[in-house]
Amino acid sequence: MQPFHLAIPVHDLAAARRFYGELLGCPEGRSSAEWVDFDFFGHQLVAHLDASIKASEHHNQVDGHAVPVPHFGIVLQWEAWQSLAARLRSAGTAFVIEPGIRFAGQVGEQATMFFRDTSGNALEFKAFKDPARLFAR
Repeated sequence: MQPFHLAIPVHDLAAARRFYGELLGCPEGRSSAEWVDFDFFGHQLVAHLDASIKASEHHNQVDGHAVPVPHFGIVLQWEAWQSLAARLRSAGTAFVIEPGIRFAGQVGEQATMFFRDTSGNALEFKAFKDPARLFAR
């Protein structure tokens, strides 16, 4: 699989470094006074400074939850997702949607959690017990 490249706005690079680098454990790559590259689980995430950004308040209903749109994230292995959920809870993360199971007993059953970074960007981290079910219908 080829890595994706995603550029997101952040209002504070130091806060982005703490969130993505320290809390999520994403190694930092190149940077300047205006942006920082992170190795986001093998993908290139670039935090670009934009002091004027505002978090989107749009949501869509999915399996009984108000899912923030837009959002991005990563599909982790089941155990890595469990570990990250525990680390985020220990750090006092305010979840938009608490870690839990979505579509229980259905083809798309998955562990998922939503939270925001320090600039209000919404993230979803998910996992499947059977990774082959990612695109199952």
